[in-house]
Amino acid sequence: MRKKQPVASIYSPRDPEGHREKLAVGFEWRETMQATVADTPITWTERRLLVQSLRYAAAQEKSLRARLAETQQALLALNQRGRGRRSYPELAPLQAAAEALLEQHAVTELLQLTYHAQTTERTRRAYGQRPADTTTTTDYHLQVQVLAKPLAHAIRRLGWRVYATNQAARELSLAQAVLAYRQQYLEERGFGRLKGRALRLAPMYLTSDQRVQGLIRLLSLGLRVLTLVEFEVRRSLQQAKDELMGLYAGQPKRATARPTTEQILHAFKGITLIMWRSGATQESQPTPLTPVQKRILKLLKFPATLYPRLEHNSLKLAHEMGEP
Repeated sequence: MRKKQPVASIYSPRDPEGHREKLAVGFEWRETMQATVADTPITWTERRLLVQSLRYAAAQEKSLRARLAETQQALLALNQRGRGRRSYPELAPLQAAAEALLEQHAVTELLQLTYHAQTTERTRRAYGQRPADTTTTTDYHLQVQVLAKPLAHAIRRLGWRVYATNQAARELSLAQAVLAYRQQYLEERGFGRLKGRALRLAPMYLTSDQRVQGLIRLLSLGLRVLTLVEFEVRRSLQQAKDELMGLYAGQPKRATARPTTEQILHAFKGITLIMWRSGATQESQPTPLTPVQKRILKLLKFPATLYPRLEHNSLKLAHEMGEP
């Protein structure tokens, strides 16, 4: 006998306006685990958290329905006849082609196929010494129907994941565990950044292993800077329970509490320092900072004098590098 399992709803933290989004539903149970380490039996209890992400489930359902539609179209194309298209005078080849499509798109349990034979008679009139005759040809076709109950059952199973933890429920609730998992740092993201537009680690044609190591270590320093800047800005926004606007082109009022370093650096694109000489005096004019740029520097806890000092140091460097 099946029993209904009650599930708990999991929500995102409230935004500055007090709104929160329903992220997932789930429930938990306990499992007793056993292992032997150095001939010593060890027993412990794990909490198993079964969670359905609503966005993940919606994305999977969209993909499933698209796959179903694609499969139906491919199956019905088997019925089309004409030049360059195969006919099926026997049932077995048509069944084999249809089942291959079902297996290819992984929808065997969701579609019902019905085959029927179409018989055509063709009469030829007598001509010369050839007597009149009638020929009969058989051609097989199929019909496709989506099975509603199996499809609904498949959709209910989408978006589920299992988490395991030995942390006590009083210290880490179901909702806290899900939020901690969703907000964790992914190491794969760092590798993606190394190969992305910011650092562009690509196949190198260097004959010296020392140079290869040096280049990779230099790029790893850049990766650390990208990670640190992002962490600091997000932490400042979280502490202030605020969001940052002005990072999305064409959407000045769109805000985010989790900006990336790439977005932050792009906000400073276009800054220039114009320098000229007036007699014996070296003068300069930097691009004024925008409100978004000033806000980012404040979130990074940089002093307000950082930008003017940058102008002064640039003048000093230009003077030292100038021709005597």
